[in-house]
Amino acid sequence: MNIFVQEMVNGLVLGCVYAVIALGYTMVYGIVGLINFAHGEVVMMGALTGIACLQMLLARGEAPWIAISLATVMAIVVCMMLGWLIERIAYRPLRRAPRLAPLISAIGVSMVLQNMAMLIWGRGYQLFPPIFTDTPILLLGARITHVQAGIVVLCALMMLALMVLVHRTSLGRAMRAVAQNPDAARLMGVHVDRIISLTFVIGSAMAATAGMMVSANYGQGYAYMGFLLGLKAFSAAVLGGIGNLGGAVLGGILLGLIESAGAAYLGPLTGGFLGSQYQDVFAFVILILVLIFKPSGLLGHRLSERA
Repeated sequence: MNIFVQEMVNGLVLGCVYAVIALGYTMVYGIVGLINFAHGEVVMMGALTGIACLQMLLARGEAPWIAISLATVMAIVVCMMLGWLIERIAYRPLRRAPRLAPLISAIGVSMVLQNMAMLIWGRGYQLFPPIFTDTPILLLGARITHVQAGIVVLCALMMLALMVLVHRTSLGRAMRAVAQNPDAARLMGVHVDRIISLTFVIGSAMAATAGMMVSANYGQGYAYMGFLLGLKAFSAAVLGGIGNLGGAVLGGILLGLIESAGAAYLGPLTGGFLGSQYQDVFAFVILILVLIFKPSGLLGHRLSERA
């Protein structure tokens, strides 16, 4: 029982991170109908920028909580600028091009960001300073670290804030109008290019925060960390229903729980033939099954192809 609860806690933490990253994918898809495959690398840039700033601030003698707050803000600012540049350079000129063109552009941006990170920080691991207490919180026999508890709470607040932004503010109404019909929104006075840029910027800010949470949870960051994270978050967005914010949250949490449970029980169920090292396979098996049996996702709806 204790092992089951522990794995569910681990899966919830992992799923919350997937959900936050998946929201970036689904926001961009909902607005422009394109997949930003460079989003995982934005997560990586946020993590490495935050680690570098945190190391510098701690070396200067700043208090840990002040240092991590300033480092997170710096990571968010850098990633927001990066998201704006990606949209302005890689997507806006290709917005009316065939679908394959922006896809190739996004893959190119992803490779550029990976190599840029290696030039700045090298190929090795960047260690997240151990500033959090190691004393765990005990819940139903499971051990929860302060980092894990903070991740769940922060992710819940971010997801709630995004829902309020989209459904209760004028900016959110403009975003929904552009997603529904950009030409009609333009005729109603909505600055479509600005709304699309803001969508990329908001998604990149969430990606930076997710990068900080991942690096704090695992104690490190590296130049290739965004690739697998991005693919899993994309799988979560497809599982929940790409373009649906609630679906991205549901898909992320479900994927985290399934992956964690699979890592714990796959070995015993297969007699040791398949172990926890195969946990990364779950995301892609689920993606294939969803695309075969329910391409619109759990909460998605079939959308007509955009012109």
